[in-house]
Amino acid sequence: MALIAFKSKISNAPQGILKSWNDSVHFCRWEGIACSRRRDRVTVLDLSSRDLVGSLSPFIGNLSFLQEIGLSNNRFYGDIPLEIGRLLRLKTIDLSLNSFGGKLPSNLSHCSNLNVLKVHKNKLEGKILMEIASMSKLTNLSIFENHFTGGIPPFIGNLTNLVHFYASNNSLGGIIPDALGQLRSLRFLVLQANNLFGKIPSSIYNLSMLSVFGIDKNELEGNLPWDIGLTLPSLRMFSVAENNFSGQIPVTLSNASKLELVQMPINKFSGKVTISFGHLQNLQWLVLTDNHLGSEDADEMSFLTSLVNCSKLRSLELHRNQLQGRLPKSIANLSSQLKCLRSGWNNLFGDIPPGLGNLVNLNALILHDNQFTGKVPKDIGQLKQLQVLVLGRNKFSGEIPDSFGNLTLLNRLGLEMNNLNGSIPSSLGNCQNLEQLELFQNDLSGSIPKEIFGISSLSIDLDLSHNHLVGSLPLEVGQLRNLNALGVSHNMLLGEIPNSLIGCTSLELLYLDGNHFRGSIPESLSSLRGIRFLDLSVNNLTGKIPQYMTNLALEYLNLSFNNLEGDIPTKGIFRNASVVFVEGNKNLCGGMSELSLPKCSIKVTKKSELSHLHIIIIVVSLVGVIIVSIMLLYWTKRKNKDQSPRFSLKDPLRQLSYQTLFKATDGFSSTNLLGKGGFGSVYKGVLEEDGANVAVKVLDLLYRGACKSFMAECEALKNIRHRNLVKIITSCSSIDFQGNDFKALVYELMPNGSLDNWLHPSPQETNNGQSRVQSLNLLQRISIAIDVTSALDYLHYYCGKPIAHCDLKPSNVLLDNDMIAHVGDFGLAKFISSESKTSNQSSSVGVRGTIGYVAPEYGMGSEVSINGDIYSYGILVLEMMTGKKPTDNLFEGGFNLHHYARMTSPDQIVEIVDPQLVQEAEATIVNRQRSRFNIIMDCLVSMIRIGVACSMESPQDRMPTGTVLKELHLIKNNLQRHRANN
Repeated sequence: MALIAFKSKISNAPQGILKSWNDSVHFCRWEGIACSRRRDRVTVLDLSSRDLVGSLSPFIGNLSFLQEIGLSNNRFYGDIPLEIGRLLRLKTIDLSLNSFGGKLPSNLSHCSNLNVLKVHKNKLEGKILMEIASMSKLTNLSIFENHFTGGIPPFIGNLTNLVHFYASNNSLGGIIPDALGQLRSLRFLVLQANNLFGKIPSSIYNLSMLSVFGIDKNELEGNLPWDIGLTLPSLRMFSVAENNFSGQIPVTLSNASKLELVQMPINKFSGKVTISFGHLQNLQWLVLTDNHLGSEDADEMSFLTSLVNCSKLRSLELHRNQLQGRLPKSIANLSSQLKCLRSGWNNLFGDIPPGLGNLVNLNALILHDNQFTGKVPKDIGQLKQLQVLVLGRNKFSGEIPDSFGNLTLLNRLGLEMNNLNGSIPSSLGNCQNLEQLELFQNDLSGSIPKEIFGISSLSIDLDLSHNHLVGSLPLEVGQLRNLNALGVSHNMLLGEIPNSLIGCTSLELLYLDGNHFRGSIPESLSSLRGIRFLDLSVNNLTGKIPQYMTNLALEYLNLSFNNLEGDIPTKGIFRNASVVFVEGNKNLCGGMSELSLPKCSIKVTKKSELSHLHIIIIVVSLVGVIIVSIMLLYWTKRKNKDQSPRFSLKDPLRQLSYQTLFKATDGFSSTNLLGKGGFGSVYKGVLEEDGANVAVKVLDLLYRGACKSFMAECEALKNIRHRNLVKIITSCSSIDFQGNDFKALVYELMPNGSLDNWLHPSPQETNNGQSRVQSLNLLQRISIAIDVTSALDYLHYYCGKPIAHCDLKPSNVLLDNDMIAHVGDFGLAKFISSESKTSNQSSSVGVRGTIGYVAPEYGMGSEVSINGDIYSYGILVLEMMTGKKPTDNLFEGGFNLHHYARMTSPDQIVEIVDPQLVQEAEATIVNRQRSRFNIIMDCLVSMIRIGVACSMESPQDRMPTGTVLKELHLIKNNLQRHRANN
């Protein structure tokens, strides 16, 4: 009757397991049932993995001879009935992998013969029952992946027969109790992801039987004891990942000769790796990523040689540390079982030793972001099992080996930001599993092989930008139906944009800028309904902007510096002037007022066309007006010859007198003083004639270099216009006033002040006397970073003769009413050669810029270049993210903001970012938006990575502005899209 009641609570049994449960068959022969031999009493109920749906009947408590309940891996729900505590003969309860909720029954303590209690992977909650302490025979307690809280109770230490204790992935919190050290039989201790903190009690390290020790993803701290390998000789798996452990990795780990897994990533371990791994014959996984390992010793990487004896080694991961030196030749003799070799984000240098082709089972070879030189080894092409090959951001030279075409299982190839030359091998077309191909920022030449576009698996990214590729974009590009992002920016491609792009139906990002494409924007782009980012700038495109663009899901559109004409649409993306760029198209008109383009003239129809006679009359009249105007201009110049300024620009902007500026600023009153700089002061003013709010920069000519600064700024600003550059209102002038020179520049006023004031605010008094501190949220900081990058990109590439700003810092980034950033203060700006990107003239003496933001090569006498601006920009981004100035007292003795950010692992990012951003992230947890918290963390990590990449010590290693812009827009879009979804 108890079994029939159990069956009645099962609402679905798709495998038909309960069909045998009927009167025609004795219940001892029902499937899943076992009985005692003598009395036909049910002793076992085992229906594991039968896909049963329902609740657990309380009548199960009537099976008084039951010794084993096995209901794991089904779909049971509801509470575990109290009646289960009546089963005094029970030895095993396995209810794992279901959806049981509520609390464990308190009367389970009556089951004094219980050996095994498995309730893992359910929805149980509450504290771990104190009654469990009376289950003295318990050997296996498995409660992981539930919602238990209240800490690990010390009474667990009374279960002296316990062998297995699995409690990971709960929310227990608290410390690890010292009492667990009493569990002398314990072999498996797994406490991952429980919000545990503090230090591990020393008693735990005396559990000599311990075989599996897993405490990942907590907040534990302290050093590991030096003798850990001596006190825990039975260890097979040692995993302490994602905590705050520090100090050196104990040498004695090599004495735990049974070790198969050593997993210690995302901690603060430091110093030299001195373990002799040769004693660990069973070692399969060694994971030391995201620590501070490194000693600068010449033999720092020699520990790799000891790994040659580890014949079972499958994964070697040393990613994101401070390891430096050369890879030993012995690396080619590592285990043939090795599947993953990962050591990116270190300071490794020199050639990659030959012989990597011996590692025949390698799936992933990841060595990006180091200082490797020489050629990319050809024998990598022998690794037929390779799926991921990432060697980007190094200093490799020579050609891409043709042998890479043999890597037919490859799904990612990253060779970006090296010095590779020659052509792209057509043999890569054999890699028919490639999803991501990144070759950008090299010195590759020749045409793009058509075979590349025959790789139908390409779906994530194909980026060939910043090379010297020539020819047309092959028509075969339309075969990439699954591709998400295509980049061929800054090459020398020509011809028309192929209509075959209509086939790239999955494209979201398309970057064709900085080439020589001609013709009109093709209609085929109208079929790219998922396109979000489109950059066609700096080409030779003609015709009108197609109306279909208003219907696309665009989030960023750059059509700048082409030969487009006609009126600009005002619908769709064109409503948002902050993400539409059309500068440098002289014949465009209309559009939103924020684009500052002339109004479109009214077209004249054929019926109203002027007669030839009318045209002649108009032309003659215009000639007459021009002649009279010239005569008047000549007369005016002669009359005012003695009063004209000693310096002026050929600029249509108005001239303002000293008296006008004096009145506008209330006599240059201190109450209107906005700030002081190296060469003068800036005042807030209001022009009387039109009420315009302005900022007046008055040069103090007593300062050495002030005059040169004035001239440099005038020269730089006279012909450049960009929405993210501070707009100059007056032409630059020198006015004689009472025998003194007076030089001033008048700009549009930026009401929200400088970025510096927002990053490092002083409390401001509000109307009610309360202190208010202004701050920027993450989205605002990313937007400002985009604005500044856009300004630099324009100055470096698109304003005619390239200009280096030479003094980029937060105080020179100003914010308007809409918090849009504008780069200002061009007093140190310098024109540079577009061919060499180095200086060809001088406008000041000494190192250009401000301490902390100046590129290191300037201090060694290198000439000004656009890479110097990129370094300053990288420091600015890091300052925005960390809230720390590069001159902070923390940075001494060669340790700087760049190193501070680069040394921090992704999971420790909250330790270095601005506390305001940490609060923003933590607020999402309070509001139960864990997924949004993860997105914010990813954005912070990406922003820090960009800041680090732009502030690399070597100029050629710095990320170019085009790549920065692309990545920033992706970060911003990811953050905005997730915010909208929440």
